[in-house]
Amino acid sequence: MFILIAGPYRSGTGDAPDRMAANLKRLEEASWPLFRAGHVPMIGEWVAVPIWQAAGGARVGDALYNEVFHPVAGRLIKLVDAILRLPGDSTGADNDVRLAQERGIPVYYRLEDIPGCENGAVA
Repeated sequence: MFILIAGPYRSGTGDAPDRMAANLKRLEEASWPLFRAGHVPMIGEWVAVPIWQAAGGARVGDALYNEVFHPVAGRLIKLVDAILRLPGDSTGADNDVRLAQERGIPVYYRLEDIPGCENGAVA
């Protein structure tokens, strides 16, 4: 399956780059068990950050940031087969879940519930 990993990225960071990087690392930790199980993991920020930077994004939360980040997730949700929603407060990830449910695709809340990942874990 093509699986979007959703969870906190910017939320709760005060836009501090080191805290955002730590959140991204946490999202990325789920990518290896998914890949190892035969899935293709995707994180919206892997797509959004380079687009935002190429477009001239200057500051997290600027108008261009808002024009890119959530729409990228919405477009990805039209393509993925499922979502893995990691714990933590995140308006964006909650919106991803809502869109997935509207589309009727599975939303997993635990890595071990995803086929092939029964013995995996995400910290």
